[in-house]
Amino acid sequence: MRVIAGYARGTRLKAPKGILVRPTADKVKEALFSILGSRVIGSVFLDLYAGSGAVGIEALSRGADQAVFVDNRRENIALIKENLNKTKLEERATVINSDVTKAISSPPLESIRADLVFLDPPYNLKDLGNVVNRLLESRLLNAKALIVVEHAYKNRLWSNAFEIIRQKKYGDTCLSFITNRG
Repeated sequence: MRVIAGYARGTRLKAPKGILVRPTADKVKEALFSILGSRVIGSVFLDLYAGSGAVGIEALSRGADQAVFVDNRRENIALIKENLNKTKLEERATVINSDVTKAISSPPLESIRADLVFLDPPYNLKDLGNVVNRLLESRLLNAKALIVVEHAYKNRLWSNAFEIIRQKKYGDTCLSFITNRG
């Protein structure tokens, strides 16, 4: 796993060990940032279910002004901090150890107004639609914010409640793009 482009291009990142975390494949990450293009530059990027932090770090490397990483596992938080230190991007990052659903409505995120939100929850997460809905109802998003959800292609039922503006399939992985209705 590595940073693909920008300031920290080529830097190898550490990935969590074990089967509890499934890092976003470089191919999917490259496709995601190709689609996002110049929207990343100057943005506030929210990386939910951050794992190793690779996607948020990629955003920072490509010119995001700020990235906020949220994950509920302490070992992932330590790994995100290590990867940020390795890429020398920690000054523009905030790392929060919390359950994502709690973090969405908690004080540490009150001042955040995200332009781009990336969610990479466990593929078997049952209430993914609820998490996206809580995010859309929160005050975390700028008016033209874009939410991107990485999920198993076969798990698309959650998305029926939302206006998906774009969906891309990469093997078993799918990226769904949702705009903020606010």
